[in-house]
Amino acid sequence: MPIQKFSVSRDPDIYEAWPDLVKTPKGKLVCVFTECVHHLDRDLSRIALCESLDRGRTWSEKKYMTPRGTREKYFNNARLSHLSDGRMALICDLVERDENSSSEIWIWYADPEGEVWSEPEILPFCGIVPDKLRDLKSGRRIISAHFFDPKIKKLAQYLWYSDDKGATWSDRITVAADPRYNLCEASILESPDGRLTAFLRENSGKGYPIFKTFSDDGGLTWSPIYETVLDGGHRPVSGWLADGRVMVTYRYIPRGAQNFFAAFFSARSLNETDRSRQSARIMPVDYDRNPQPDLGYSGWTQFDDGEIYVVNYIKDDADKAQIRGYSFYPEDVMLPAKEEK
Repeated sequence: MPIQKFSVSRDPDIYEAWPDLVKTPKGKLVCVFTECVHHLDRDLSRIALCESLDRGRTWSEKKYMTPRGTREKYFNNARLSHLSDGRMALICDLVERDENSSSEIWIWYADPEGEVWSEPEILPFCGIVPDKLRDLKSGRRIISAHFFDPKIKKLAQYLWYSDDKGATWSDRITVAADPRYNLCEASILESPDGRLTAFLRENSGKGYPIFKTFSDDGGLTWSPIYETVLDGGHRPVSGWLADGRVMVTYRYIPRGAQNFFAAFFSARSLNETDRSRQSARIMPVDYDRNPQPDLGYSGWTQFDDGEIYVVNYIKDDADKAQIRGYSFYPEDVMLPAKEEK
């Protein structure tokens, strides 16, 4: 069955981009994204939410979580997650283009269905494009974001943790910093055995693959970085599927942002550090036909019957970016192996 596509939000008057997605305990989908003038002009930025009660086939009108920002101080990239206490959490960076290029990370909490939201809090550290707020199996809470490292003159990925549910936070921990690469926009995945894998975008524009690094102590220390087989990958979003495989959605950008892919691989490939020993099934999800394409930040979830639902932003047949949904099943990616007779 081909991938089904749905309109999540399409507003001719504003640019809509950088979505994320969660499925609530009752099966509702909640999508968050940013409005602004353009990818390169963040004036009028604000964070919007919309919901679907029919597995992403139709979506509600937008609800706004923030006032509008300006070109100099704007809401950037929001992420949604469920915490171990059942609450939903939304985090977003508020970027200020001053001489220090500072940023704040804001956080809101809601009930499990995302019906009633708290007033925002500002966390005691700064970073750009935070990953989802995550509760680990150990009870530790982590946030990861990137920033410019003046020592190596490159982007570097950082992490903060809390062992008291966010009452206090650790000092900054370096997840990945390398003078050869601009490492950013991490997606951290926890394995059943507690190992953390951080998938990293490389932002030099030279077509490097997505990198990965590992932590076996709850994020305190991290391994060297290793290449994955996901060439030219930007903004990875990782997670476990019900069948035990890992799925990563990402923008494919060897030169020019035109393609949106999903990759599927085993736990063995996840832990493999030698690129030549890794393997993946890579599926094209969408292609941006627009003369000036822009796409590839995403979020996704899986329903109990196996259906995978993805949200992505794309220009395609619109003058401004829109939010699009995609539905498919694991067997649309790879058919079950036939039993030998």
